[in-house]
Amino acid sequence: MAPEQLGFEGMPRKLYSCTPSRLNTWLDCPRRYRMTYLDRPMPSKGPRWAHNSVGSSVHNALAAWWKLPRPERTPEMAGTLLIRGWLTDGFRDEAQSAGQRDRAREMVERYAARLDPSDEPLGVERTVATRTEQIAVSGRIDRLDARGPELVVVDYKTGRHVLTADDARGSLALALYAVAASRVLRRPCHRVELHHLPSGETAVWEHTDASLDRHLRRAEQIAAEAAAADEAYRTRLGPVPKPRSGAQPAIDHAPYDEVFPPRPGNLCSWCDFARHCPEGTQAAPRKDPWAALPVEA
Repeated sequence: MAPEQLGFEGMPRKLYSCTPSRLNTWLDCPRRYRMTYLDRPMPSKGPRWAHNSVGSSVHNALAAWWKLPRPERTPEMAGTLLIRGWLTDGFRDEAQSAGQRDRAREMVERYAARLDPSDEPLGVERTVATRTEQIAVSGRIDRLDARGPELVVVDYKTGRHVLTADDARGSLALALYAVAASRVLRRPCHRVELHHLPSGETAVWEHTDASLDRHLRRAEQIAAEAAAADEAYRTRLGPVPKPRSGAQPAIDHAPYDEVFPPRPGNLCSWCDFARHCPEGTQAAPRKDPWAALPVEA
């Protein structure tokens, strides 16, 4: 048997592997982070959300559109792809699903009509990754454009609220995508864009090297907190006990709350694990799975 490797002061620490979503989950609620990334088996989630079905259907249709031969990249084909891949989870009934499908089809056709089908992106649903001395971060970009010598990160949005330049500026995910894309492809990348399909508006931010570095340092700070909590879970707290039967009992959070405290608030209405969180249930009532859809006329 090989001898156990001893640790020495000054040796490199193990990198914390993460995605922007993992980092943001830690910021939003350490308890939800624990249930999402550490508890195994993962606690059961609530019903799927209709707005996620809309978003995934739109993203999938636009990704498939760019994979078509150029002559077939028409607005009508974007709508056809949306219909073919429509996801039906979370809607109140078939009538609501059909109405939202028609709305989404109109959205993607209107958006595709603004695109130049010959302006080939450098990447569609492309995974990029980078590392520092502390983290190894990866993520998937909706679309990566080449505009002159620079790269541009494009993120599609389908929610109700129109986005602003501040949303683009403050997005940790977009900044990390820009850093990773620049390092992977060895081209500068400072511009990030949020394309809001319902309104047709685009929120843009031009980062500087300094602002991207600030986001990277912020990611390292978040990762350091999350990594310390992960280590406590493994070595001190131990995993949440598994259910003894098929039924999932109430989770006793108390032993874990010093390291993974809940952060109850309005967002608890949208938490997939709300049924397992008394504080979250008390903070905000559970929303219907279709509650984030546009108000119907």
